[in-house]
Amino acid sequence: MRRKLVAAAVFAIAAGLLYPVAGSPAIARAAQVVRVDDLSPTRSAIFVDSPAMGRTVQVQVLHPGGGGDRPTYYLLDGLDPGATQSTWTNATDAEPFFQGKNVNVVLPMGGQASYYTDWAADDARFGRYQWETFLTQELPPIIDGYFAGNGVNAIGGLSMGGIAAYVLAVRHPQLYRAVAGYSACPDLNIAAGAMMFSIANRGGNPFNMWGGPGSAAWNEHNPAVLTEALRGKTLFLSTGTGIPGPHELEIKPQLPENIFFGGPIEMGVDGCVTAFEQRLRSMNIPARVEHSAVGTHSWSYWQDTLHESWPTIGGAIGA
Repeated sequence: MRRKLVAAAVFAIAAGLLYPVAGSPAIARAAQVVRVDDLSPTRSAIFVDSPAMGRTVQVQVLHPGGGGDRPTYYLLDGLDPGATQSTWTNATDAEPFFQGKNVNVVLPMGGQASYYTDWAADDARFGRYQWETFLTQELPPIIDGYFAGNGVNAIGGLSMGGIAAYVLAVRHPQLYRAVAGYSACPDLNIAAGAMMFSIANRGGNPFNMWGGPGSAAWNEHNPAVLTEALRGKTLFLSTGTGIPGPHELEIKPQLPENIFFGGPIEMGVDGCVTAFEQRLRSMNIPARVEHSAVGTHSWSYWQDTLHESWPTIGGAIGA
């Protein structure tokens, strides 16, 4: 595969100069690929020199082994993403699940407590977080160039990543046809306190992200304020109730607090998803919202909902 990618590099670098995304700041130069490691015939690690982030970012891609172009699903991790392997491939069956499907699945590495957004200020703990620019401006032309992407995209994620998926979708509606949130709270009016706490709990300064809740910057990222931008997209949300279900005794990598607090966390998510669903309905914006009678904030349930969502998300992008 690597020899096939050499020619694509020229396209990707050039495309980076021709892939404007409304709402993203201009970058001085295009992101460039440092190297590509083929981890298997259908999984590659791509290392991208990101001008926005000021460092090299690893992204892993699940992709078909054959030729032909295909859509892309950007699948974001949770609060504590893997540094060398996405928790989606470490804690779920995402890799075998997507084998044989005509889609690129893009899994960014790193970004702990980042909410995959552009932070207003560099952080003493996390450094420079400019994930929105990276994910919406720098990375798409590289993925399309290296992995035969056809420019049709969806975005999804769990918990922090699901919030980010909806935030990126309302800020860049032209970029995504479908959006999925697994145990995610897209209403930042409700989620703000938990978001601020989660950043501080990981050692960051939450005010370095968008300032204080209620500021103009928070409203400029809030899907509950920018809901109209979701009209015409295929939307998926899922939540449990926090009541223990069939997966509680399984040993899975997950957020440390979820072992003890996964039930209460999911109960809060359920209330937020219900409120956001009502917001969508009040605006006559259709969405598929799955409320499970049981389920905590943990990976086995996200594997279940990934499977459950795929006919909706994959159908919307022609995968």
